[in-house]
Amino acid sequence: MKTLQTTYLGLTRYQTVWDLQKKLFDLRVAGEINDVLLLNEHHPVYTLGKSSDDNHLLTEQAELERQGIDLHHIDRGGDVTFHGPGQLVGYPIMSIAGERADVHRYLRDIEEVIIRTLAEYGIAATRDSDFTGVWVGNNKIAALGIKVSHWVTMHGFALNVNTDLAYFDRIIPCGIFHKGVTSMERLLGRQVPLEEIAERITIHTGQIFETVPVAVPSDEIWNLPHQESAVASIQS
Repeated sequence: MKTLQTTYLGLTRYQTVWDLQKKLFDLRVAGEINDVLLLNEHHPVYTLGKSSDDNHLLTEQAELERQGIDLHHIDRGGDVTFHGPGQLVGYPIMSIAGERADVHRYLRDIEEVIIRTLAEYGIAATRDSDFTGVWVGNNKIAALGIKVSHWVTMHGFALNVNTDLAYFDRIIPCGIFHKGVTSMERLLGRQVPLEEIAERITIHTGQIFETVPVAVPSDEIWNLPHQESAVASIQS
């Protein structure tokens, strides 16, 4: 089985981790590292994908700046979404070449990772036949937005764990007017530790993508080629 290098980065700035993603993506395309899964939460930020409509952001950028909320136009698919504290954001940098060379299958597999994780907490989440993501009733609990090039993925998913859902009032999430958003905290009536959810997500990702998760300390992820060599030496 392939290895999946995983790390939990904690609370981060979006730009910092986007830069890290791009670095790891290039290394993965070049075959210098194995698959990677970055898990973290972000300081408040709105991101707009390639197909986004700026009118779906309902607050002026100047107002966001006054409130210390970042705004980024990025190269993933999809429309506008929010990332912030209490939300687990996952960035798989994975090769889906070969028998997994199917973007739709990849999206369904990521949805399945989240659905299985939520099921462990008694939350019956489902897919929606019209929209990407994971849903509980008419409310989205996890959004997906990805980029695939050379059959390597980047960007990923955002699962509302303890997210302040008021931030979604400033956007039309994913450009969907007639549906709402929810969180694990709202459904369970209690907060859930993000690192606990990160562990469950990692396990299910390994199972569904048939990889072996290998933890990489967050302060070493920037030097992953060196770490990758060390892990390979241990396993050989």
